[in-house]
Amino acid sequence: MYKCVSLLLLLMGRGVLSQKVEVCSKTVINSCSDCIRSGAYCMWCKQLNFTKPGEQEAARCDIWAQLVERGCMEGDIISPQNILTVTKNNSLSTNAFVKDEPVQLRPQEVNLKLRPGLPRTFKLDFQRVEGYPVDLYYLMDLSYSMEDDLRSIKTLGNELFKALQGITKQGRIGFGSFVDKTVLPFTNTNPEKLKKPCAEKEQFCQPAFGYRHVLSMTENDADFKREVDKQRISGNLDSPEGTLDAIMQAAVCGDRIGWRNSSTRLIVLTTDDGFHMAGDGKLAGILEPNDERCYMDNQLYTKSNNMDYPSVGQVASQLEKNNIQPIFAVTKNMENVYRALSRMIPKSEVGVLSEDSKNVVELIKAAYNRLSSKVTVTHDALPDNVRVTYTPLCPGGAPAGDKGVCDNVKVGQMVSFNVTVTADECIDRNMSFLIGPLGIKDKLKVSLSTRCECECDDPQEEDHKDCGRKGKVNCGMCSCKAGFVGQKCECSIGEKDESSLRAACRKDNGTECEGRGDCVCGICHLIMSEGTHVKYKKRRNSDIKSLLFVEGNGKCRCKKCECNTGYEGTACQCKKSDEQCRTPSGSVCSGRGTCQCNQCKCIEGYQRPYCLTCPACQTPCITKGKCVECLGFQTGPFSKNCSQTCKSINEFEMVETLPPGKPCDVRDVENCRVFFTIEQLDGEDNYSAQILKTRECPELPNIYKIIGGSIAAVAMIGLLILLIIKGVLYLNDLKEYRKFENEQKRKKWAPGDNPLFMNATTTVANPTFTGE
Repeated sequence: MYKCVSLLLLLMGRGVLSQKVEVCSKTVINSCSDCIRSGAYCMWCKQLNFTKPGEQEAARCDIWAQLVERGCMEGDIISPQNILTVTKNNSLSTNAFVKDEPVQLRPQEVNLKLRPGLPRTFKLDFQRVEGYPVDLYYLMDLSYSMEDDLRSIKTLGNELFKALQGITKQGRIGFGSFVDKTVLPFTNTNPEKLKKPCAEKEQFCQPAFGYRHVLSMTENDADFKREVDKQRISGNLDSPEGTLDAIMQAAVCGDRIGWRNSSTRLIVLTTDDGFHMAGDGKLAGILEPNDERCYMDNQLYTKSNNMDYPSVGQVASQLEKNNIQPIFAVTKNMENVYRALSRMIPKSEVGVLSEDSKNVVELIKAAYNRLSSKVTVTHDALPDNVRVTYTPLCPGGAPAGDKGVCDNVKVGQMVSFNVTVTADECIDRNMSFLIGPLGIKDKLKVSLSTRCECECDDPQEEDHKDCGRKGKVNCGMCSCKAGFVGQKCECSIGEKDESSLRAACRKDNGTECEGRGDCVCGICHLIMSEGTHVKYKKRRNSDIKSLLFVEGNGKCRCKKCECNTGYEGTACQCKKSDEQCRTPSGSVCSGRGTCQCNQCKCIEGYQRPYCLTCPACQTPCITKGKCVECLGFQTGPFSKNCSQTCKSINEFEMVETLPPGKPCDVRDVENCRVFFTIEQLDGEDNYSAQILKTRECPELPNIYKIIGGSIAAVAMIGLLILLIIKGVLYLNDLKEYRKFENEQKRKKWAPGDNPLFMNATTTVANPTFTGE
């Protein structure tokens, strides 16, 4: 019964695999596990005595057709298939008014056991329930230019709440506000200006702040209106605001905001200006990067002046992680800025506010309808060797791409996705990841492991008769006890190893048995004709050629065999055939070797059975990069003689998208990245390539900024030199003045008149003058 089930599963697997050309690119095969790791089409024959004496056990590994043709029973062919087990599959809910949390995604949990290289597809259903709870957080810019908008939202508070109730009966609303960091150059730090950053005529102005959480989620419209009525305008210096700071805190401070676990979470952001981002904080000497954590005390963001703004990527990551969908309600002059931001944040919308924001209610309703009608399925981070793709089955036969997106999906309408998971390599440990629609809490948990070991049902007999009572059978092979090796554990090596036995089959360190037979227990088995062997044991100065025999398949002349028609080989031991040398495409040894005795003898570096792989060769991603640049874009060092220099790429195609997998990429002469895939065709230096039409180029330098920056730099350097000279002179004068003062303090003489000094005027009295 077990064998019948195994055979049925194997045939089902072959039905999938047969849709493509079956190739088993064998590398180093020492066991069944090595075989199935080599590729999805590689299968292992566990049949006892399947290999011939002296034949490597790697011959058990091949594609289905080859194994069956060589006599392997179908029930003895091992080819592990993918196993999908659905562990949780609750039915979808029809509405949100249920006792437990409504179910919008099915299934909820699956276990996948994948064979490397073999994809597995399963179906994922999603249905948005009617009346699903909505949490709306109104985040408003309170800089001075938003004064009219604040007045409008105070009057429209009731209408906004009614609109939310029109969407769902389980709606709640919260409120937060922001301006910018309260440090230069973003805000005037004069103490008076910090208290009142608005114009002098503005009487109702609150002190400057970064981000303030005003009202947690509430179902009471009166609470919302009361808190909004208390709000006053504030101000800052520069045009961009601390928008990303506010969004980040609203996303990560879930317990403060009051987000429900099961709800559609919306942030409605209203502003009339741009936003600061990561790096701008350095203008204020803030070097600590944003750590995406909650810092809120007394409703205020406490790290506003100590931590840099978050990057757009950080904000997008936290919004997606917390299933929050932002709606950017901005003025016309900022529409393009926020549309560019929206393209980098999944599940976000942009709407244009009127001058006084009176259309904000209709804007929110329209944006919500667009968000809720678009279903985008994605997954969280995966290892490099695991791939997940989606094929949407949109309702009504609507056109769908390959990115897991369906548009115009109505509430209560089910949409399905075919999810395909592929593990390209073995995974060391079990892992799990989540799949689900963006902005929705419901997720599918996929537990993933790989099937990289063979499950053989060999008899657990320690001393098996087919192993000479010196080992046990493992997947058709003998697993020998210590001190024994060989197909049937027939070779006793004592304390030596198998390499010493193989050395006995080499003359003067040449090839084993000079390429004319197989080495078994240190003895060369020279195949003379089918089923007949001549044994030759190496001795000093011996020559295998002297022991060649021709048994009816030819004649021996001068120690060389002349074979009859239909036979070949150094001893005429092989019937002429290249059947085992032909690849599924029909070429002999892939054009990279010759077929001798129905086995490929590959050129140096390439490996049997079909000379497909060359592990030691340099990858064509590197060696053919310049030719790809030349053929695809007519640039690079080979552009003047491309057709002659790059003959090795016989076929190439310019494509819009590359097939799945990791592409090659090179830098061209313009420093752009060129992406391509390249495949080796039959022959040693023969390739075909697919080249992506679009290159990834760095932005061109702004010549005006460079010139302006250079002039400014020269001017600044000159000014700096003058300041340094002025500083040196000032310090020197200061030093001399201090010296003069000290000398004045140390003087010892008293003040007196110069004895040599004569007054310029002299008064003489006339003795005869009587005054009359």
